[in-house]
Amino acid sequence: MNYSAIVQNGGGRHQVTLRTGETGHSIDIPPKPSGFGSRLNGGEALSLALATCYCNDIYREAARRGIQVESVEIQVDGDFAAEGAPARSISYRAKVVAQAGQEEIRDLMKHTDTVAEIQNTVRAGMPVTLKEIEAVSRK
Repeated sequence: MNYSAIVQNGGGRHQVTLRTGETGHSIDIPPKPSGFGSRLNGGEALSLALATCYCNDIYREAARRGIQVESVEIQVDGDFAAEGAPARSISYRAKVVAQAGQEEIRDLMKHTDTVAEIQNTVRAGMPVTLKEIEAVSRK
C-alpha cells in the first residue's frame, strides 16, 4: 500500500493532503502565526503518527481476537537534543478499555506493539531519501 502526504504552504495558507492508495483526504492544520510554515512541527507529527498507528492497530488486532474495544488513549513523548539532531528517545504509554479480561487486554496491547507499522519503521531506522528538488527563482 502506498502512502503520501503533501504540504503546500505560503503566504498565510497551509494545506495538508493525505493519500492511501487511491483514497485521499485533507486535514486542517493552521500555518504558524507568521503565515509561513506549519503550526504543527515535525516532532509533533512524528508523535501523532506513532499514536495514530498504535490506536488503529489496537482496533484491528482486537477485531482479529474478537475483543470489543471501548476506548484507546496513547501518549507519545520524544526528546530531540538540538535542531538537526535525531530524536534521542521516543516512548509511549497506552490505555485500552475493552470487554475482556485484564490479561487478555495486556496481551493484545503487547502484541500490537510488535506489529504497529510506524513503530517498526522507526525502530528499523528506515532510510529517508530526498528524491527530487525543484528551485523556482522569482528574482
